[in-house]
Parts: sequence; structure tokens; C-alpha cells
Amino acid sequence: MSLLLIQFLFPLAMGQGLVQPIPAKAPTPKDNPQTKEKIELGKMLYFDPRLSYDGTVSCNTCHNVMAGGEDGRSVSVGVNGHKGGRGAPTVWNSAFLSVQFWDGREPSLEAQAKGPMINPIEMGNKDHKLVIDRLKKIPGYVNEFKKVFKGKDPLNIDNVAKAIASYERTLITPDAPFDKFLKGNKKAISAQAKAGWETFQSVGCTTCHSGVNFAGPTLPEGTGFFMKFPLYPNTQYDKKYKFTEDKGRYEVTKKDADMHMFRVQTLRNIALTTPYFHNGKVNTLEEAVRVMGKTQLNKDLSDKEVSNIVAFLKSLTGVFPKQTMPRLPPTPGVVVVDHK
Repeated sequence: MSLLLIQFLFPLAMGQGLVQPIPAKAPTPKDNPQTKEKIELGKMLYFDPRLSYDGTVSCNTCHNVMAGGEDGRSVSVGVNGHKGGRGAPTVWNSAFLSVQFWDGREPSLEAQAKGPMINPIEMGNKDHKLVIDRLKKIPGYVNEFKKVFKGKDPLNIDNVAKAIASYERTLITPDAPFDKFLKGNKKAISAQAKAGWETFQSVGCTTCHSGVNFAGPTLPEGTGFFMKFPLYPNTQYDKKYKFTEDKGRYEVTKKDADMHMFRVQTLRNIALTTPYFHNGKVNTLEEAVRVMGKTQLNKDLSDKEVSNIVAFLKSLTGVFPKQTMPRLPPTPGVVVVDHK
């Protein structure tokens, strides 16, 4: 999206309220309605390392739903110990994002689910056919896909992605203290968090971090909300943390206008998703706030301003619905992961 379009759309979002409590349910595409059975199948696939080439990496490996929805690493590690170039963004509340990945290269959760399976660094399969052929050797999956999707050949990559996306749409963290504050409970957050919210607005953070996910205004699926990072390059932080080594969305589009452009990230549960930024170079929330103040607003925030903003950000930690490990379909007498 161009900055001009952002400038046009943002006032529309402002008119609906600068920020809103997170909804209890995520939007669902017409071609992938939620069902209990599909969600459970998606959960099984999400936790199953057999989707990777060598049987070692599942979706949950990098996006751990038993924690903050990421892996706590500066950059993620895939098959054969290969390290990626970016950290894993949280999967919690990702259903409220209009594009996926740091560079916004995929328009939906369904499209996002397919990519890592055939990424040589992540799950390492050469193509989706290998994934489907493997799943078809597992009777439990064959039966589940028949029940959930029906049709002549229901076990296909599109339905695998639909099932995983259906599970991911349940990963919502409502009822953060700040949500309760927005709904009228003025005692839900501390005086320091209230001061932090005021500072957050007054210094300009809400220019980008607005909406239900604190990741920008609600936009149609596939229309990303992007911002240049760092907006003010060559600061002490840019030099220290080497932010500009990653060209951002430019790597996808090869357009000069997209150089160092990134999808605006959610701030929900931000206190739990250390380390910070696309390259995972910053270890504390306090430092991350200082970095954002200088690189995006060209402001040197005081210690008090930083402390107050951090208190506000901590109030964005929501309630995590309990996750239980699924029982995966067994393969007695059959080796389905054989990559000799």
C-alpha cells in the first residue's frame, strides 16, 4: 500500500475509534467457514512435525501457542538447524491482520500456511506434493479429511491450509486490562499505564499502532498496512542493531518504494514476545520503546516516558485460552518420514 493510500484510509479508521477492544471471534472467509471438526484437524496439523521434510519441525516449533506464539529466538531455526533471516512473529491474534509475514507477502492465513512447508530453511519440502503424499500414508488423516471436507479428493494442500488457518483463527487473547479499560472500567489499569497511554498518543505512536490489534486500521484482506523502518535511518540504534541490513518488503516486490517497508506489527501481548524487531536484536521492552521513539518519531524519550509507555504496553497482555496437545494419527508399521 502506498503512503498516500494510508493517509487516506487512516482518518477513516480514526473515525471508528482510535483503538478498540479485541473481538471474541476473528473474521472468517466465506470459502472457509469454521467448524469444530475442521478446527481440531487444523490443530493436529499445526502440531505435527511430519509436515516437515525430516520430521523435526511443526508450525508450533516457531509459533509456540503454549507461550507467546513465537519461539523466543532472535531468528527462527528450521530443518537441519538452518537459521532464517527474521524472527517468528506471534501467531496469537494474527487472524486480525490483513496480510501475513513481516513483509506482508501473503494475503491470508490460508496462503501463509502453505509457504513454510516448501521453504528450504523452514520445513524444507521441495514441493507440496511431498507433504500430501506423506499425509495420505497416514490413515487417520485420510479419514479426518474425508469427514471434514468431503469431495472426491479432500486431502489436498488447499484443505490442509484451510484446516490450519481455521485453528489459527481461534488463537485470540481477549480481556486484556486495557480492553477492560476501553469498555469503561477505569480501574482496570494502573495510573502509570494511563499516563503511558496518554504519552503513547501524544508522541505519535498511534499514527501506526491503532485498531483492534494495535497494528493499524482494519483493511480488506490482502491490503497491508506498511511503514518504513527505520523511518529515520543512521541513528545510534540503527547502527547498533543493524536494522537496515534487511530490505523488508523490497525483497518481495523489488520496488524502490518498498525498501525497508514492513507490515506494522501488533502490540498485543508485546511484553511476552521478546526479542523485538524483525531481526530480534533488541532484548527488552524498554529498549524497544527507546528505539521506536528515535527511529520512527525522531524523539529521545525520557526515562519516565519510556517507563510509562512500557506500563501501558504491559496492559495489552490478554487472556490466553487453554491449549491442549492434540493426539496425532499414528502410523503403525509404516515409516512416513524417510529422507535418506
